[in-house]
Amino acid sequence: MAGGMNSLTLFGFVAVTMMLVSYALEKRSHWFILAFSGSCVLASAYGFLQGAWPFGLVEAVWFGVALRRWRLERRAGR
Repeated sequence: MAGGMNSLTLFGFVAVTMMLVSYALEKRSHWFILAFSGSCVLASAYGFLQGAWPFGLVEAVWFGVALRRWRLERRAGR
């Protein structure tokens, strides 16, 4: 599909958009931090599926960082 958006590109677009939205809303609830973490997993999968393994690897690291932040925020009761 020349010039169009294929399924993989759409998947990546949705994953990164979810990252942006959940990151912007993190201060409202620790659940948005968990959503950010989940969207990082999706973005990581996109990176690996697309063949951009450095992007996939960095997003996998962000998943771990965000998951740890979520656990800490949840314990703190925020």
